[in-house]
Amino acid sequence: MKHKVLIVDDEKNIRLTLKTALSKAGYEVETAVNGEDGLTKLKEEEIPVVLLDMKMPGMDGIQFLKEVTDKDIATKVIMITGYSSVETAVETLKLGAVDYLRKPFKPEEIISIVEDVFERHEIENSEKEVESFDDYIMLAKNAINKRDFSKAKEMLQEATSLNSEKPEPFNFLGIIYEMQHKQAEAMKMYRAALALDPGYKPANDNIERAGESMGSIDLDNVNFGDDEEEE
Repeated sequence: MKHKVLIVDDEKNIRLTLKTALSKAGYEVETAVNGEDGLTKLKEEEIPVVLLDMKMPGMDGIQFLKEVTDKDIATKVIMITGYSSVETAVETLKLGAVDYLRKPFKPEEIISIVEDVFERHEIENSEKEVESFDDYIMLAKNAINKRDFSKAKEMLQEATSLNSEKPEPFNFLGIIYEMQHKQAEAMKMYRAALALDPGYKPANDNIERAGESMGSIDLDNVNFGDDEEEE
Protein backbone atom coordinates (compact mmCIF):
# COMPACT_ATOMS: atom_id res chain seq x y z
CA MET A 1 0.00 0.00 0.00
CA LYS A 2 1.29 3.44 -0.93
CA HIS A 3 0.65 6.79 0.69
CA LYS A 4 -2.72 7.90 2.06
CA VAL A 5 -4.86 10.50 0.28
CA LEU A 6 -7.98 12.32 1.46
CA ILE A 7 -10.68 13.34 -1.04
CA VAL A 8 -12.93 16.22 0.03
CA ASP A 9 -15.82 16.74 -2.40
CA ASP A 10 -19.58 17.07 -2.01
CA GLU A 11 -20.26 15.29 -5.33
CA LYS A 12 -20.56 11.53 -4.90
CA ASN A 13 -19.57 10.76 -8.50
CA ILE A 14 -16.38 12.83 -8.20
CA ARG A 15 -15.44 11.13 -4.93
CA LEU A 16 -16.03 7.71 -6.51
CA THR A 17 -14.03 8.55 -9.65
CA LEU A 18 -11.06 9.85 -7.65
CA LYS A 19 -11.17 7.01 -5.11
CA THR A 20 -11.38 4.32 -7.80
CA ALA A 21 -8.44 5.74 -9.77
CA LEU A 22 -6.19 6.23 -6.75
CA SER A 23 -7.11 2.90 -5.12
CA LYS A 24 -6.22 1.06 -8.33
CA ALA A 25 -2.88 2.87 -8.29
CA GLY A 26 -2.21 1.52 -4.80
CA TYR A 27 -3.08 4.52 -2.65
CA GLU A 28 -5.00 4.26 0.60
CA VAL A 29 -7.96 6.60 0.18
CA GLU A 30 -10.21 8.36 2.68
CA THR A 31 -13.19 10.49 1.64
CA ALA A 32 -15.10 13.41 3.15
CA VAL A 33 -18.43 14.82 1.94
CA ASN A 34 -17.68 18.44 2.86
CA GLY A 35 -15.03 20.77 4.27
CA GLU A 36 -16.05 20.32 7.89
CA ASP A 37 -15.87 16.53 7.57
CA GLY A 38 -12.49 16.80 5.86
CA LEU A 39 -11.01 18.97 8.62
CA THR A 40 -12.25 16.53 11.25
CA LYS A 41 -10.46 13.68 9.49
CA LEU A 42 -7.23 15.70 9.22
CA LYS A 43 -7.34 16.44 12.94
CA GLU A 44 -7.85 12.76 13.72
CA GLU A 45 -4.92 11.47 11.65
CA GLU A 46 -2.04 12.72 9.55
CA ILE A 47 -2.86 12.48 5.82
CA PRO A 48 -0.08 13.72 3.52
CA VAL A 49 -2.18 14.78 0.51
CA VAL A 50 -5.71 16.17 0.13
CA LEU A 51 -7.71 16.47 -3.09
CA LEU A 52 -10.06 19.35 -2.34
CA ASP A 53 -13.02 20.63 -4.33
CA MET A 54 -13.00 24.42 -4.60
CA LYS A 55 -16.76 24.88 -4.65
CA MET A 56 -18.79 23.14 -1.95
CA PRO A 57 -21.81 24.14 0.14
CA GLY A 58 -20.92 25.33 3.61
CA MET A 59 -17.16 25.46 3.97
CA ASP A 60 -15.71 25.86 0.47
CA GLY A 61 -12.18 25.09 -0.68
CA ILE A 62 -10.83 28.57 0.07
CA GLN A 63 -12.13 28.45 3.65
CA PHE A 64 -10.78 24.93 4.06
CA LEU A 65 -7.31 26.05 2.92
CA LYS A 66 -7.35 28.96 5.35
CA GLU A 67 -8.24 26.61 8.19
CA VAL A 68 -5.42 24.23 7.23
CA THR A 69 -2.95 27.13 7.13
CA ASP A 70 -4.17 28.81 10.33
CA LYS A 71 -4.07 25.55 12.26
CA ASP A 72 -0.70 24.60 10.75
CA ILE A 73 -1.96 21.21 9.59
CA ALA A 74 0.80 19.32 7.78
CA THR A 75 -0.78 18.26 4.50
CA LYS A 76 -0.39 19.04 0.81
CA VAL A 77 -3.58 20.32 -0.83
CA ILE A 78 -4.41 19.79 -4.50
CA MET A 79 -7.36 21.98 -5.47
CA ILE A 80 -10.05 20.62 -7.81
CA THR A 81 -11.42 23.40 -9.98
CA GLY A 82 -13.89 23.87 -12.80
CA TYR A 83 -12.65 25.46 -16.02
CA SER A 84 -14.83 28.53 -15.52
CA SER A 85 -14.51 28.69 -11.73
CA VAL A 86 -15.13 32.18 -10.32
CA GLU A 87 -12.47 31.70 -7.65
CA THR A 88 -8.98 31.52 -9.13
CA ALA A 89 -6.24 28.98 -8.60
CA VAL A 90 -3.76 31.79 -7.95
CA GLU A 91 -5.59 32.59 -4.72
CA THR A 92 -5.40 28.97 -3.62
CA LEU A 93 -1.67 28.85 -4.36
CA LYS A 94 -1.17 31.96 -2.23
CA LEU A 95 -3.05 30.23 0.58
CA GLY A 96 -0.87 27.14 0.37
CA ALA A 97 -2.28 24.78 -2.25
CA VAL A 98 0.53 22.95 -4.04
CA ASP A 99 -1.26 22.20 -7.30
CA TYR A 100 -4.63 22.02 -9.00
CA LEU A 101 -6.65 19.50 -10.98
CA ARG A 102 -9.07 20.89 -13.53
CA LYS A 103 -12.41 19.28 -14.39
CA PRO A 104 -13.07 17.27 -16.44
CA PHE A 105 -10.13 14.97 -15.76
CA LYS A 106 -8.99 11.50 -16.73
CA PRO A 107 -7.89 8.74 -14.28
CA GLU A 108 -4.31 8.96 -15.51
CA GLU A 109 -4.27 12.71 -14.81
CA ILE A 110 -5.45 12.09 -11.24
CA ILE A 111 -2.72 9.53 -10.62
CA SER A 112 -0.04 11.66 -12.29
CA ILE A 113 -0.73 14.80 -10.27
CA VAL A 114 -0.85 12.94 -6.94
CA GLU A 115 2.38 11.08 -7.72
CA ASP A 116 3.97 14.37 -8.74
CA VAL A 117 3.06 16.03 -5.43
CA PHE A 118 4.42 13.11 -3.40
CA GLU A 119 7.62 13.02 -5.46
CA ARG A 120 8.18 16.78 -5.16
CA HIS A 121 7.68 16.58 -1.39
CA GLU A 122 10.07 13.63 -1.07
CA ILE A 123 12.74 15.29 -3.22
CA GLU A 124 12.41 18.56 -1.28
CA ASN A 125 12.92 16.74 2.01
CA SER A 126 15.45 14.20 0.81
CA GLU A 127 19.06 14.23 1.89
CA LYS A 128 20.19 12.98 -1.53
CA GLU A 129 21.74 15.36 -4.02
CA VAL A 130 19.36 16.48 -6.75
CA GLU A 131 20.78 15.51 -10.11
CA SER A 132 18.11 15.03 -12.78
CA PHE A 133 16.32 17.52 -15.02
CA ASP A 134 12.92 16.33 -13.78
CA ASP A 135 13.96 16.76 -10.13
CA TYR A 136 14.95 20.39 -10.72
CA ILE A 137 11.65 21.02 -12.52
CA MET A 138 9.74 19.59 -9.55
CA LEU A 139 11.69 21.76 -7.11
CA ALA A 140 11.06 24.82 -9.29
CA LYS A 141 7.33 24.13 -9.22
CA ASN A 142 7.42 23.77 -5.44
CA ALA A 143 9.19 27.13 -5.20
CA ILE A 144 6.65 28.79 -7.51
CA ASN A 145 3.82 27.48 -5.33
CA LYS A 146 5.53 29.09 -2.34
CA ARG A 147 6.16 32.28 -4.35
CA ASP A 148 9.89 31.84 -3.84
CA PHE A 149 10.71 33.04 -7.32
CA SER A 150 14.43 33.41 -6.68
CA LYS A 151 14.76 29.74 -5.78
CA ALA A 152 12.49 28.74 -8.66
CA LYS A 153 14.70 30.58 -11.15
CA GLU A 154 17.80 28.96 -9.66
CA MET A 155 16.25 25.50 -10.07
CA LEU A 156 15.22 26.29 -13.64
CA GLN A 157 18.74 27.46 -14.46
CA GLU A 158 20.08 24.14 -13.14
CA ALA A 159 17.53 22.24 -15.23
CA THR A 160 18.53 24.18 -18.35
CA SER A 161 22.21 23.48 -17.71
CA LEU A 162 21.38 19.76 -17.80
CA ASN A 163 19.24 19.98 -20.92
CA SER A 164 19.05 23.24 -22.86
CA GLU A 165 16.77 21.78 -25.55
CA LYS A 166 13.68 21.27 -23.41
CA PRO A 167 10.93 23.92 -23.30
CA GLU A 168 9.72 23.33 -19.72
CA PRO A 169 12.07 25.81 -17.94
CA PHE A 170 11.04 28.64 -20.27
CA ASN A 171 7.35 27.87 -19.78
CA PHE A 172 7.87 28.02 -16.00
CA LEU A 173 9.80 31.30 -16.31
CA GLY A 174 6.86 32.71 -18.23
CA ILE A 175 4.52 31.74 -15.39
CA ILE A 176 6.86 33.40 -12.85
CA TYR A 177 6.94 36.64 -14.84
CA GLU A 178 3.16 36.64 -15.15
CA MET A 179 2.84 36.25 -11.39
CA GLN A 180 5.19 39.23 -11.07
CA HIS A 181 2.98 41.20 -13.51
CA LYS A 182 5.75 41.33 -16.12
CA GLN A 183 3.65 40.51 -19.16
CA ALA A 184 6.22 41.32 -21.86
CA GLU A 185 8.89 39.14 -20.23
CA ALA A 186 6.37 36.34 -19.78
CA MET A 187 5.46 36.37 -23.47
CA LYS A 188 9.15 36.25 -24.40
CA MET A 189 9.64 33.13 -22.27
CA TYR A 190 6.59 31.38 -23.72
CA ARG A 191 7.88 32.17 -27.22
CA ALA A 192 11.31 30.84 -26.25
CA ALA A 193 9.68 27.57 -25.17
CA LEU A 194 7.87 27.38 -28.51
CA ALA A 195 11.09 28.12 -30.40
CA LEU A 196 12.51 24.94 -28.87
CA ASP A 197 9.34 22.93 -29.49
CA PRO A 198 6.63 24.56 -31.66
CA GLY A 199 4.19 21.83 -30.65
CA TYR A 200 4.65 22.24 -26.88
CA LYS A 201 1.03 22.56 -25.72
CA PRO A 202 1.57 24.17 -22.27
CA ALA A 203 3.41 27.15 -23.80
CA ASN A 204 0.88 27.39 -26.62
CA ASP A 205 -1.95 27.43 -24.08
CA ASN A 206 -0.22 29.99 -21.88
CA ILE A 207 0.75 32.38 -24.66
CA GLU A 208 -2.83 32.37 -25.98
CA ARG A 209 -4.29 32.91 -22.50
CA ALA A 210 -1.71 35.53 -21.54
CA GLY A 211 -2.42 37.49 -24.69
CA GLU A 212 -6.12 37.58 -23.81
CA SER A 213 -5.66 38.36 -20.12
CA MET A 214 -3.92 41.72 -20.67
CA GLY A 215 -1.66 41.26 -17.67
CA SER A 216 -4.08 39.65 -15.20
CA ILE A 217 -2.97 36.09 -14.53
CA ASP A 218 -5.49 33.42 -13.55
CA LEU A 219 -3.61 30.23 -12.66
CA ASP A 220 -6.85 28.30 -13.00
CA ASN A 221 -6.11 28.47 -16.74
CA VAL A 222 -2.30 28.35 -16.61
CA ASN A 223 -0.73 25.20 -18.04
CA PHE A 224 2.22 23.98 -15.96
CA GLY A 225 2.58 21.01 -18.26
CA ASP A 226 0.65 18.49 -16.14
CA ASP A 227 -2.40 18.23 -18.42
CA GLU A 228 -0.95 18.22 -21.91
CA GLU A 229 -3.42 15.58 -23.09
CA GLU A 230 -6.49 17.46 -21.88
CA GLU A 231 -8.82 18.57 -24.63
